[in-house]
Amino acid sequence: MCGIAGIIQNDPHSFHAEDLHRMTEALAHRGPDGHGYWQQDDHKVLFGHRRLSIIDLSPAGHQPMPYLDRYLLMHNGEIYNYIELREELQKLGYRFNSNTDTEVIAAAYDHWEEDCLHHFDGMFSFCIWDKKEKCFFAARDRFGEKPFYYTLENGSLLFASEIKAFWAAGIDKIPNRKLLFNFLTIGYTDNPLLPGETFFENIFRLPAASFLYYHPEQQELTIENYWDLDLQQVNENIKEEDATERFTELLNRSVNRRLRSDVPVGSSLSGGLDSSTIAAICAAIGSPINSHQCFTASFAGFEKDETALAKQVADQFRLKQHIISLGPAGLLDDLEKLSDAQEEPFASSSVYAQYKVYELAKQHGVTVLLDGQGADETLAGYHKYYKWYWQELYRKRKLKKSGEIPAAMALGVQEEFSWKNKVAAWFPAFASVVMERQYLLHAIKQEDLDRDFVKTCSGHAYYTPPEHFDLNGLLYFNTRTHGLEELLRLADRNSMAHGREIRLPFLSHELVEFIFSLPARFKIRNGRTKWLLRQAMKNSLPENICWRPDKIGFETPQKDWMQDRAIQDAIMDAKKTLVKENILKPASLGKMPVPKNAHDADNYDWRYFSAAILFR
Repeated sequence: MCGIAGIIQNDPHSFHAEDLHRMTEALAHRGPDGHGYWQQDDHKVLFGHRRLSIIDLSPAGHQPMPYLDRYLLMHNGEIYNYIELREELQKLGYRFNSNTDTEVIAAAYDHWEEDCLHHFDGMFSFCIWDKKEKCFFAARDRFGEKPFYYTLENGSLLFASEIKAFWAAGIDKIPNRKLLFNFLTIGYTDNPLLPGETFFENIFRLPAASFLYYHPEQQELTIENYWDLDLQQVNENIKEEDATERFTELLNRSVNRRLRSDVPVGSSLSGGLDSSTIAAICAAIGSPINSHQCFTASFAGFEKDETALAKQVADQFRLKQHIISLGPAGLLDDLEKLSDAQEEPFASSSVYAQYKVYELAKQHGVTVLLDGQGADETLAGYHKYYKWYWQELYRKRKLKKSGEIPAAMALGVQEEFSWKNKVAAWFPAFASVVMERQYLLHAIKQEDLDRDFVKTCSGHAYYTPPEHFDLNGLLYFNTRTHGLEELLRLADRNSMAHGREIRLPFLSHELVEFIFSLPARFKIRNGRTKWLLRQAMKNSLPENICWRPDKIGFETPQKDWMQDRAIQDAIMDAKKTLVKENILKPASLGKMPVPKNAHDADNYDWRYFSAAILFR
């Protein structure tokens, strides 16, 4: 895990080594263990690196890393199967001077070129300068766990792990009002139609599962996608025992690989099914690198506080549990640091809880944390997925016979299934048009927004529904198009703000590919979400955790916090900023903030609170 920054330019006088140093220093929190710089003799290629040492702590892991007197490589992330790949490449004649996964990337690129990406199991963004071909190559992992941003400025390509590096190099900071409009109206933090768009003009992210080539002499930049999930290869005939066995095998392999480290490994533990699963598997594996420490956020008096459940899991697997209690005063104290870490707006205060959990890990000397993110989006963990499954069953004329609706209701699920869902089941194209129009109408009518702002930006409404109106189609949409990558961005910035590395076993691409090869009945069954995971873990976890029917998405008591006078004052200050920028009407200042829960759809005042960071 590291921070990378660089400049590729034709005119060696456009940017200088001092610009690169400022860019790299802006990323110092990502790599507290060291730094390195390299520039080509003609000053047209400049690389800067901040190191967080995880694998091979020796100087042999120093970056930028030269390889074969041809390549210069920088890497942020981990290739979890680097041991197997190194052995394969050694048989092909390659020799290695370190035990790093970074050097394995270089050899793999030399041998397979961009096809090397298909060989990697990992989270990564890396870049390579090929001195022979005078070409720059960069790539990002399949799900977007690790960031890579770039901008083109007067014929120069600048790239970095975080946007703040560009401000350090003197790039103009211009908020993207089109994306801001979508955030304020519907909560979107990205554009599903243009995945490279950010909250700043002319600053782009390399999309997940993509690679980039840049030829500076021709000023030619190309981006291609290298991986996707196949929704057509569903195995309808797989047996329950075979599916459970294969799922368990792949998940255990994923956890095993993500325990590879030369520094202590712990885990985030919320008390939910996903993080409890990771804790259980780690305990069963018994890796010597496992610190047996876990970290939990607590919200005293909050009805959705899961501390007791987390403690139950920690006690069962003999983990040393560290708990941090959070409240509105701490949020205000940390707001500037949190906003600086995130750089872009965030939709709820849950981000703050995650930020503090990773800070807690730093305080106790645990550098790597395993986390349960990704399971909800691939295995249908949210209650919103019920109606999509029910629509699928209804279209196949199996809904009543399945008994899924009464089974869910018996568990306390309150999702509705009305005539609208039946129409959507039979006429998905029509339903898509209706959903898009409803969103735009809703956005235009939002009364706090300045009319000129709405008029200018409403033509760029980003709302888009899934292409496939069934459960796997929505899971694909949330995993690959919109939803998961936002959560991964939040986790990356929160963890790296404290120099911690987060590893996500549920996002092994082999595991996810297998999950998407399964019919919907393995995700929701008998009214239970994530049925396959529960089935696999039923003998390893306490029954009240494995089969709990409620779903809490790492939620903070945001509604209570927003009633705090100091928080309300801060929200009003944020609204003043947005009024000054002609985004909100002056009349909006006459309304006191309306407290809302973290995941409420009309959580407007929190969005105003968060959006103001763009203009700091």
